Order: sequence, then C-alpha cells, then structure tokens
Amino acid sequence: MTRLSLMTSPSFVLRGLFLLGLCAFNPLPVVIEPATAAEPPAFTVSARVRALLAQMTLEEKIGQLNLQAGDKDRIGPFISKETEQAISEGRVGGILNVYGAEHTHELQRIATTQSRLKIPLLIGLDVVHGYRTIFPVPIGQAASFNPDLITRAERVAAIEATSAGINWTFGPVLDLGRDPRWGRMVETAGESPWYAAVLAEARIKGLQGERLQSSDALLACAKHFAGNGATEGGREYTASDLSLRALREAELQPFERAVKAELGCIMPAFNAVDGVPGILNQRLLQTVLRDEWHFKGLVVTDHGAIAELPRHGVAEDMSDASIGALTAGVDMDMASQAYSGSLKSAVEAGRIDVARLDAAVLRVLAAKEELGLFDNPFARSLASREQEKLDHKDHKALAVTLAGESLVLLKNENALLPLPPKGRLALIGPFATDRDNLMGPWEANGQHAKVVSIKDGFARVAPHLQLLLAQPDKEGLYGKKQIAAALQAARVADKIVLVLGEKAIDSGEASSRAFPGLLPDQMALLKAIKTLNRPFTVVLIGGRPFVEPELYTLPSAIVHAWFPGSEGGEAVARLLTGLSEPVGHMPVSVPRSVGQIPITHDKRPTGRPSLGPPEAFMSGYIDEHTTPLYPFGYGLSYTRFTYGAPVVIGASDPASRFYKIQVKVRNTGPRQGVALVQLYTRQRVAPLSQPEKQLRGFARIALQAGEEKDVLISVAREDLDFWLNDTQKAKGSGWFDIMTGPDAGETQTTRLFIPVTP
Repeated sequence: MTRLSLMTSPSFVLRGLFLLGLCAFNPLPVVIEPATAAEPPAFTVSARVRALLAQMTLEEKIGQLNLQAGDKDRIGPFISKETEQAISEGRVGGILNVYGAEHTHELQRIATTQSRLKIPLLIGLDVVHGYRTIFPVPIGQAASFNPDLITRAERVAAIEATSAGINWTFGPVLDLGRDPRWGRMVETAGESPWYAAVLAEARIKGLQGERLQSSDALLACAKHFAGNGATEGGREYTASDLSLRALREAELQPFERAVKAELGCIMPAFNAVDGVPGILNQRLLQTVLRDEWHFKGLVVTDHGAIAELPRHGVAEDMSDASIGALTAGVDMDMASQAYSGSLKSAVEAGRIDVARLDAAVLRVLAAKEELGLFDNPFARSLASREQEKLDHKDHKALAVTLAGESLVLLKNENALLPLPPKGRLALIGPFATDRDNLMGPWEANGQHAKVVSIKDGFARVAPHLQLLLAQPDKEGLYGKKQIAAALQAARVADKIVLVLGEKAIDSGEASSRAFPGLLPDQMALLKAIKTLNRPFTVVLIGGRPFVEPELYTLPSAIVHAWFPGSEGGEAVARLLTGLSEPVGHMPVSVPRSVGQIPITHDKRPTGRPSLGPPEAFMSGYIDEHTTPLYPFGYGLSYTRFTYGAPVVIGASDPASRFYKIQVKVRNTGPRQGVALVQLYTRQRVAPLSQPEKQLRGFARIALQAGEEKDVLISVAREDLDFWLNDTQKAKGSGWFDIMTGPDAGETQTTRLFIPVTP
C-alpha cells in the first residue's frame, strides 16, 4: 500500500525496559516503556521533486505554502480573478472551498500551463460526512458502532468528492466530544478515546483508499491537533490547561492511531494548550508528531490561524507569527496570507533558515506527487465521471442504511413503537417536513431540494398511513395558534409523533450553547401534547445529547436521530414503522442537568464516592444524582436481550498480545434484533488512579427471537497500558476488572490477572 513518500508508518520498539519500584501502596512492579520508537527507513524524496525544488525562486517556494480560498465570501464553483492571477504567477500551492469538475479542471489548467514551473494544485474542501450524498453527522455515525459501514460511507464520500476535482479533505475530526455544550461535538466520535481511535482508522481507510495515486482517493487531514475538545465551559476556541500526560491519555489517542494508519495530513488546533496555540506547539508538532511518531505528511493551519496569534498574545505581528508557525513545523498557511506577506523578508533578513522553508515545500510537492497530480492533474476533474458518480442510487441506499444504524431508541414504554402501518398519524414539530436541517452542519455539496424529509420517508415506506400535519410558523416556531392546530391533529390521530431538536446552524463550529436543551416554544408544544394524556413519540434532531429533564420524562418513546443526512427521513420512517430494528447506541453519556457536565463513563474514582442520594461528606451533589440520565453505550431494541457474565478464554499465556472474552447473549424478546456487547476494563491497583471503566472492545451480533449465541471479544494487550507521566508508558499488570454488558451502566464483572512481562 502506497502513501506519501515522505511518510512511513511508525513501528514502535521497546527500548531499555526496566522495572519501576513502587511505593508501599502498590506492591506490584510495573514495566515502563519510554515514548520512543525505532527509526523508520530513511525517507526519500523523488528526483523529480528535488529537481523541481532546485528550480524554484524564493517567491515560488513561498507560493507553494499558500493555501488560498477560491472566493473569500463563497463556497462552491467560484473563484476571484485575483486568485486566478495568483495561480498563474505561481503564488498559490492549494485552493480550498471550490468544487465542480469543470471549475477545478480550469484551475488545474491555469496552474499547469500558465505558471512558470507548471505545478498542479492541491484542492481541498471540508468533506466531513459526505459530498453530495450526505451521511449522518459523525457523532451519529459513531452511534452505529459499525466501523466497517463508516469506512464504506467515507469511500463513497471520497468517490463523489474526487469526481468534482477535490483531492484533499480537511477531516476526519478526531477531537473528543465530552461536553454537549460544545457545538463541535457533532463532528466527533463521542467521549471514548479508544473508540475515537478505532473510527479514526476506519475513516482514513475509506477516504484515502488503497493508493493515494488513485483518482478516487482523498488526502485526509486529521484535526484538530490537539486538545480541541477539552474546552472551557463548552466554548469554542478555548482549551483546558492539560498536561502532556493528560493529552496522551485521551486527546492524542485517535491521532496516534491515525498516523499508524498512514494519515497524510494533520491540522493543528486553534486553541492554546498549556498556553501555547496549536500552530506554535513544538512539543506536539515536533517532539511527538515528527520525532516520536515519525509523521512525514503535511501540517496545515486551520482557517486564518496564523493571523490570530497576535490576538493570543504570543506574537507581535504577522511576521512574528509566520516565523513562529513555520519554525514550529507548520507547512501550509490556510487563508491568512501570512506566509505570502512575511516569509520573503524573514528569509532575506536571516530570521528563517532556508532549509526549514525547503523542508515544508518538499512535503507539499511530495503530497502532490503521491496524489498523482504531476502525472495527471485532471484525473479528478472529468465532467463525465462527476455526472456518473453524483446522486448514484447505491450511494443513497448506503446513506439510508447508515442513517438507520445511527438511530438510538432511548425509551419505549409499553412497546409504543413500532407504529402500525395504517391509520392516522399526527406528525408534528419543526423538523417533521423540514429539508433544510436534516443534513446538519458541513453539508459540502448536499442539495436541500433533494433531501428526504421525515414526511417524505413515511410516504415512501408507509403509504397507507394518513399523515396529519401541524406546521410551525414561517420562523419555525410554535405559538398559540400553531400549538392549537397541533392539539387538534393529535386528538383525532391514532398515533402521535413529535419531531423536535435544533437547527443545523445551532450545531457545529461556533455554536456552543450554555443550555443545550430545546427552545422554549418546543417545550411548550411538548407539554401541551402531554395534556392529552395519550402516549406519544419524540424524534430528536440534533448534533448533541439534549440536556432537558422534562424532554425525557414526558414522552412514552424517544428516538435520537441526530442529523441523519440527506436520506435520513426514510431511515427514521423505516425504524418508526418497524421495517428496520433499532441498533444504535449512545457514543456519549446524557447528563441529567447542565451542572453534571462533563460526565463520562471513564471518570476516575474518588476516595469518597457517592452512588445514590446525597450523603454527607461524599463526592456528590446535594441537589442532583451523580450518574448520567443515559449512560455511554445505551440503546434499546424492539426485542430484549439477556447477557451472561464474561468468561476469560485461555488467559494463561503471559506473552499473549490479545485476551479473548466470551459472553453468552440470548434474544428473549419477540423479534429478531442486533445486540451490542460492550467490554470495559479497569486495572484495580496501579501507580496512578485508573478510570472506573474504559471501553476496550465491542461486538455486534444478530439474533433471531429465542436464539442464543456466544460472543467473543478480543482485548489488545497494549490497550491495557497507561501513561505514567509525560514521556513514559507503563505496561498494565496485576488484576483487571473485565466488565461486559449492554452499556456502561449495566455490566457484569470477572477478573483477569496479567503478570509482569519484561
């Protein structure tokens, strides 16, 4: 498998293993491994690339580091005359926010025929969860617990995007989502670092394909490196003061897995970790990323990040900021024009080593070579291929499947769901007929007019249901008049479904919410429907768990649909009518109240735990529980499952790289269904207090009614290790709790002893 010629997957080798003597509180020895790795094979740059560099003027070198927006005010098939001129003069190395085969073909033509050295362009776009076919938002996809299906979706995204001339995507997002106030939780895989790492590999495999040279391969750029999800108060562009040990333990896990999966690009975070903004953080960009992980791909800033450094208070001016970013290890400047305006004078004044500049240029050129752009810059810009790949029926079918598997059944009192296929259904709420919000944020080239609304979905799969609609006003709100109409529809209907939630613009970047609940008019509608004293279902549209106690107590049934994508309406209708089974599980814990945030399954224990009602001098609240409303991994089915206790299979070999855990699962309900068996671990005694539970494995199994099967889950030996400090990793040993069950809140436990292995 070929990747960037400047990048080799790291092969970690233990150096200097030794035993650490521990204090009396922990008599077990722990093997420590330094955070170093064997040197990879010497990296080489092709003769073509080196010859090209030798021909370049200083201005042309700097031009290759300039990633410029096609049109600063628009995204799509648009570009300014000034940008066209800059491309023809060799002052642009890449373009972002443009798409369309004919349009990108013209840009590549200008670059490869009018510029002096005829260097093709990198063309990038945020293809976050699909290009034309929009899949569920990433956190919704994570709810499927189906990495293979997510890989297939990313493959479709790459096929569609590359047919429109795009060769680079600014994704996947590998931040952790541990605070529902933070808008960008929608782009994450949720709260588990281990699971986020699993999905990081799945996404990169789908986006980059088997060979980057292939015309349907996208260069993936993982973001935001690192600690971007560890916000202060859930506010965008902030960061908690994290130690490097804390970063390694959580935030860095997905990125390290991505580098091992041969990731081609990294984007540092805007925010400052330990007081240092991501693009200046040499500890992360050099010591960890380059020296330790041996990452050889591109490093590109986020949009305008260099220009923000003076506002952080860590640079005097744009020149100071540019020198700092390039010195720290940033190759390309996205959109700020900082390198273009500052680096020439900095080099001429001796403030920048030209070798540092050349190294960045070589990485840009090598990326273009590995993408096959020098050999055929137009391979991804063929109008005939674009017409063939966009709106393909197979892509839409896959979107329905993934949307269906992302839906989470949170509540189903008295088996209210599934709905009958006939009768009168009151379909009420601001998102019941909506096509503008189901795709969620980052919709790329999704077409609103082609979105399948939930109303459309019912028309497709349940044509014999008579839909009684009660629409909001023009602003999407429910006043007294609209609520009265909703009550009238509900009174005469056989069944009632409310589709509530948040707009796409209220989720994603710069959409932090201090109170991540429903809008007041939606709560008024919900309470009004409750006065009818009839069971009803709520479908939730959004990019986060809603923190709204009454939302979860008033309805009889609740389905969290996230933003389900362009085909999501059909998936929702199929699940509500029983044509598909609920298989989704929450990738985040659902707090009872905002005051509990952050609340996660992998919290550390305390010497004074509080598990129930308020207790004096214990670690709890005097006015709230300490457990989440719905735990991590929670999700119901239309059938019922029983789970046996975990059994360790063949654990006697101390040299084992994997441990196998067996769990017996039985479908005791009336329908076929898919059970998700989750496995959590905890080292009982260690030099550092270990989290109470950490997800370390899962398995999906389909069972017919009454069927019973044994499920095997493998736990990797290395997944039981932990970071002892900033630079040393300890090998887990001694007694471990092995916990399995349907979610983090309901588990059974066995113990596994792992001896120290030198």
